[in-house]
Amino acid sequence: MLRRRPASAPVATVRGARPSLRELVLAALAGGASLFSFEPFGWWPLQFLLLAYFFYRVGLGQSVKRATLLGWAFGFGWSVAGMHWLYIALNRFGGLPAILSAIAICLLGLYMGLFGAFAAGSATWLRRRWSLPLASFVLLVLPVTWGVSEWMRGWVFTGFPWASSGYAHNVAPLGGFAPLIGVYGIGVLVALCAGCLVMLTQRKRPWTIGLLGAVLMAGFTLRHIDWTAPSGAPISVRLLQGDIPQDEKFSNAHLQSILDRYQQLLTAKPADLVAAPETAIPVFPHQLPAGYLTRLGDYAKESGSHLVFGIPLMDSATNYANSVASLGPQGESFRYDKHHLVPFGEFIPTGFRWFTDLMHIPLGDFTRGAAVQQPFRVKDQLVLPNVCYEDVFGEEIAAQLRGAPQPATLLLNVSNLAWYGESVAIPQHLQISRMRSLETGRPMLRATNNGATAIIDGKGNVVQSIPYFRQGVLEAKVQGMRGMTPYIRFGNYAFLLLGALALLGAWFSGRNYRKKKANAE
Repeated sequence: MLRRRPASAPVATVRGARPSLRELVLAALAGGASLFSFEPFGWWPLQFLLLAYFFYRVGLGQSVKRATLLGWAFGFGWSVAGMHWLYIALNRFGGLPAILSAIAICLLGLYMGLFGAFAAGSATWLRRRWSLPLASFVLLVLPVTWGVSEWMRGWVFTGFPWASSGYAHNVAPLGGFAPLIGVYGIGVLVALCAGCLVMLTQRKRPWTIGLLGAVLMAGFTLRHIDWTAPSGAPISVRLLQGDIPQDEKFSNAHLQSILDRYQQLLTAKPADLVAAPETAIPVFPHQLPAGYLTRLGDYAKESGSHLVFGIPLMDSATNYANSVASLGPQGESFRYDKHHLVPFGEFIPTGFRWFTDLMHIPLGDFTRGAAVQQPFRVKDQLVLPNVCYEDVFGEEIAAQLRGAPQPATLLLNVSNLAWYGESVAIPQHLQISRMRSLETGRPMLRATNNGATAIIDGKGNVVQSIPYFRQGVLEAKVQGMRGMTPYIRFGNYAFLLLGALALLGAWFSGRNYRKKKANAE
């Protein structure tokens, strides 16, 4: 894939401002192959090779237009492959015709590809402006612009950072950096490792082997540092997986059986914390059978349990939230409202109502909850919920912990991924939750409709789980953790600061390179 080149050979060997169709197709295929670096495949070293190929092709020329188009193709392939499961929600459950669903996924890929275009195009622009040597370009500038592009993808137009490169490495050596610089910082290091492979194509560059080994060894060492400590006594938990088919979940014909199933699961056995998934109760409280919530509250008091379940809660006819509710043993109640909503699925972007009208998505225009909401207490532990897609945004969970007078000791994710059928969305989401545990040093409890219901410890390890697409209950004792990792304290600012320092180093490198070249002439 990567040919060795003489060090004295010119770097820019490709002429013209546009890549060929063959180059664009190969770049898109390389981006698409990144799917296999994530779960359920887990071939994380493949990501180094794919990014190295991409960087190598970009490094062959100094045309900003050429680099931008290659980056767009690579990002398009990466996004379509990593998020292809959205087609199932649009077509099977949203009722959108197959051709329109496929077009929608491709349009999303073209949009997401713009971030890859930014990474390659901006890096090449800096290379030309600063007269950078190849080493500075692939080891400093490209890794930074790649990481910044993924960070931007996480917040531009509310963000969609699914399949960010760092997620593939939570069980790999680079996962040790998560408590320091988070998933986007790991993405920079992934790109740095890819840059080292590019430099191996140049003669007399053995030091890049040492740099690659040092980065991986540092990550492996960091995995053995305990950033948080046990807090209080463990609590008993029961995590429920109802396995309600998506085409039944919001059907009036199946409503009573769904309510009966979750009432039985919630009250089958006491535990300090009993958690049901997102919209386990799929209707507003006033639409429930008389006494339904009262019976759950009575059981919580009798058994000493905290019953937690997803339910939509209405404050007015036009103001309702995707919420998590809790009924406690002392008669206390708790409410968490989802803050980061899914475009088209939970809120309608301006000008796109025509698109959402083509689909049949219930409760599609929720009200956003507060950015920082308090955890609720279960004996010695403080539990902070997040709903489904919210745990894709690690900086927001870190901000919740940082902003609370008493930070949570346990994280609880409630999800319903039945929208995406038997796809890779479930193991990918579990992988994302594991990264949140690594970043915060806290266990993550996951109660889901059909998977992945699991307990993840503060080191990102899956301790227990239930098989997908099966009704079941996960029972365990869980120890909460206290303390602030660097990522909780500083969020993404640490990775952005390191990126700025890397660009400053590249600038100095370019200045020295120009001086040496001028002296040689």
